[in-house]
Amino acid sequence: MSTNSNLRWVTKSFTELNTNELYALLRLRSEVFVVEQKCIFLDVDNNDQKAFHTIGFIDDEVVATTRLFDKDIMYDGYQSIGRVVTATKHRGLSIGKALMQYSISECERLFGKGPIKIGAQLYLKKFYNEQGFEQSGEVYIEDEIDHIPMVRAEK
Repeated sequence: MSTNSNLRWVTKSFTELNTNELYALLRLRSEVFVVEQKCIFLDVDNNDQKAFHTIGFIDDEVVATTRLFDKDIMYDGYQSIGRVVTATKHRGLSIGKALMQYSISECERLFGKGPIKIGAQLYLKKFYNEQGFEQSGEVYIEDEIDHIPMVRAEK
Protein backbone atom coordinates (compact mmCIF):
# COMPACT_ATOMS: atom_id res chain seq x y z
CA MET A 1 0.00 0.00 0.00
CA SER A 2 1.16 3.50 -0.81
CA THR A 3 1.24 6.25 1.73
CA ASN A 4 -0.52 9.49 1.11
CA SER A 5 2.83 11.31 0.85
CA ASN A 6 2.62 10.50 -2.89
CA LEU A 7 -0.85 12.00 -3.07
CA ARG A 8 -1.41 14.69 -5.70
CA TRP A 9 -4.65 16.68 -6.07
CA VAL A 10 -6.22 18.39 -9.06
CA THR A 11 -9.54 20.16 -9.57
CA LYS A 12 -11.08 20.50 -13.01
CA SER A 13 -14.37 21.48 -14.54
CA PHE A 14 -16.15 18.76 -16.48
CA THR A 15 -14.91 20.10 -19.82
CA GLU A 16 -11.31 20.22 -18.55
CA LEU A 17 -11.27 16.51 -17.68
CA ASN A 18 -9.52 14.35 -20.24
CA THR A 19 -11.11 11.05 -21.24
CA ASN A 20 -8.75 8.99 -19.06
CA GLU A 21 -9.49 11.11 -15.96
CA LEU A 22 -13.25 10.98 -16.59
CA TYR A 23 -13.17 7.23 -17.13
CA ALA A 24 -11.07 6.65 -13.99
CA LEU A 25 -13.27 8.75 -11.70
CA LEU A 26 -16.47 7.19 -13.04
CA ARG A 27 -14.94 3.73 -12.66
CA LEU A 28 -13.93 4.47 -9.04
CA ARG A 29 -17.42 5.73 -8.21
CA SER A 30 -18.95 2.63 -9.81
CA GLU A 31 -16.55 0.30 -7.95
CA VAL A 32 -17.51 1.79 -4.59
CA PHE A 33 -21.12 2.96 -4.90
CA VAL A 34 -22.50 0.25 -7.19
CA VAL A 35 -20.32 -2.84 -6.62
CA GLU A 36 -18.97 -2.49 -3.05
CA GLN A 37 -22.14 -0.96 -1.60
CA LYS A 38 -24.36 -3.15 -3.77
CA CYS A 39 -26.47 -0.16 -4.73
CA ILE A 40 -28.16 -0.18 -8.11
CA PHE A 41 -28.52 3.45 -9.14
CA LEU A 42 -27.67 5.73 -12.04
CA ASP A 43 -24.43 7.39 -10.94
CA VAL A 44 -24.14 9.28 -14.23
CA ASP A 45 -26.95 11.69 -13.36
CA ASN A 46 -26.36 14.73 -15.64
CA ASN A 47 -24.90 16.69 -12.71
CA ASP A 48 -21.24 15.98 -13.51
CA GLN A 49 -21.38 18.66 -16.20
CA LYS A 50 -22.38 21.27 -13.57
CA ALA A 51 -19.60 20.31 -11.15
CA PHE A 52 -15.93 20.80 -10.57
CA HIS A 53 -14.21 17.48 -9.93
CA THR A 54 -11.45 16.95 -7.40
CA ILE A 55 -9.22 14.00 -8.11
CA GLY A 56 -6.57 12.49 -5.87
CA PHE A 57 -3.80 10.60 -7.63
CA ILE A 58 -1.12 8.28 -6.30
CA ASP A 59 1.27 8.02 -9.22
CA ASP A 60 -1.16 7.77 -12.16
CA GLU A 61 -3.94 5.99 -10.25
CA VAL A 62 -7.13 7.82 -9.27
CA VAL A 63 -7.62 6.99 -5.57
CA ALA A 64 -10.19 9.58 -4.46
CA THR A 65 -12.65 12.04 -5.95
CA THR A 66 -15.50 14.44 -5.16
CA ARG A 67 -17.86 16.72 -7.06
CA LEU A 68 -18.05 20.38 -6.05
CA PHE A 69 -21.09 22.54 -6.75
CA ASP A 70 -21.55 26.28 -6.46
CA LYS A 71 -24.36 27.75 -4.40
CA ASP A 72 -27.93 26.92 -5.46
CA ILE A 73 -27.04 24.10 -7.88
CA MET A 74 -27.73 21.11 -5.63
CA TYR A 75 -29.21 22.89 -2.58
CA ASP A 76 -30.82 26.33 -2.40
CA GLY A 77 -28.52 28.69 -0.50
CA TYR A 78 -25.61 26.25 -0.21
CA GLN A 79 -22.49 25.13 -1.98
CA SER A 80 -22.22 21.34 -2.03
CA ILE A 81 -19.75 18.48 -2.07
CA GLY A 82 -20.93 15.14 -3.38
CA ARG A 83 -19.88 11.72 -4.66
CA VAL A 84 -17.17 11.55 -1.98
CA VAL A 85 -15.20 8.37 -2.63
CA THR A 86 -11.86 6.78 -1.76
CA ALA A 87 -10.58 3.59 -3.37
CA THR A 88 -10.99 0.55 -1.12
CA LYS A 89 -7.32 -0.45 -1.23
CA HIS A 90 -6.23 3.03 -0.10
CA ARG A 91 -8.51 3.37 2.94
CA GLY A 92 -7.05 3.75 6.42
CA LEU A 93 -4.38 6.17 5.18
CA SER A 94 -6.34 9.38 5.97
CA ILE A 95 -6.95 10.00 2.26
CA GLY A 96 -10.67 10.55 2.91
CA LYS A 97 -9.89 13.26 5.44
CA ALA A 98 -7.39 14.87 3.05
CA LEU A 99 -9.99 14.63 0.27
CA MET A 100 -12.58 16.50 2.32
CA GLN A 101 -10.11 19.16 3.50
CA TYR A 102 -8.99 19.71 -0.08
CA SER A 103 -12.59 19.78 -1.34
CA ILE A 104 -13.63 22.34 1.30
CA SER A 105 -10.67 24.58 0.45
CA GLU A 106 -11.45 24.24 -3.27
CA CYS A 107 -15.07 25.28 -2.68
CA GLU A 108 -13.76 28.41 -0.97
CA ARG A 109 -11.25 29.08 -3.78
CA LEU A 110 -13.76 28.50 -6.59
CA PHE A 111 -16.98 29.87 -5.11
CA GLY A 112 -15.96 32.00 -2.13
CA LYS A 113 -16.63 31.32 1.52
CA GLY A 114 -20.09 30.03 2.28
CA PRO A 115 -21.97 27.22 3.99
CA ILE A 116 -21.59 23.78 2.40
CA LYS A 117 -24.35 21.18 2.46
CA ILE A 118 -23.96 17.46 1.85
CA GLY A 119 -26.18 14.40 1.78
CA ALA A 120 -24.10 12.04 3.91
CA GLN A 121 -24.49 8.32 4.33
CA LEU A 122 -25.59 7.93 7.94
CA TYR A 123 -22.76 5.57 8.91
CA LEU A 124 -20.26 8.34 8.00
CA LYS A 125 -21.80 10.95 10.34
CA LYS A 126 -18.82 10.89 12.75
CA PHE A 127 -16.35 11.27 9.86
CA TYR A 128 -18.19 14.33 8.54
CA ASN A 129 -18.59 15.77 12.06
CA GLU A 130 -14.79 15.67 12.28
CA GLN A 131 -14.68 17.75 9.07
CA GLY A 132 -16.91 20.44 10.61
CA PHE A 133 -20.30 19.26 9.33
CA GLU A 134 -23.37 19.08 11.60
CA GLN A 135 -26.56 17.16 11.00
CA SER A 136 -29.22 19.56 9.70
CA GLY A 137 -32.28 17.34 9.26
CA GLU A 138 -33.81 13.92 9.64
CA VAL A 139 -32.62 10.60 8.25
CA TYR A 140 -33.87 9.90 4.73
CA ILE A 141 -33.47 6.98 2.35
CA GLU A 142 -31.60 7.51 -0.92
CA ASP A 143 -30.90 4.54 -3.18
CA GLU A 144 -31.87 2.23 -0.29
CA ILE A 145 -29.17 3.71 2.01
CA ASP A 146 -29.81 5.85 5.13
CA HIS A 147 -28.58 9.42 4.60
CA ILE A 148 -28.67 12.64 6.59
CA PRO A 149 -28.38 16.24 5.47
CA MET A 150 -25.33 17.91 6.99
CA VAL A 151 -24.10 21.51 6.84
CA ARG A 152 -20.68 23.01 7.42
CA ALA A 153 -21.24 26.61 8.47
CA GLU A 154 -19.21 29.34 6.83
CA LYS A 155 -15.92 29.64 8.70
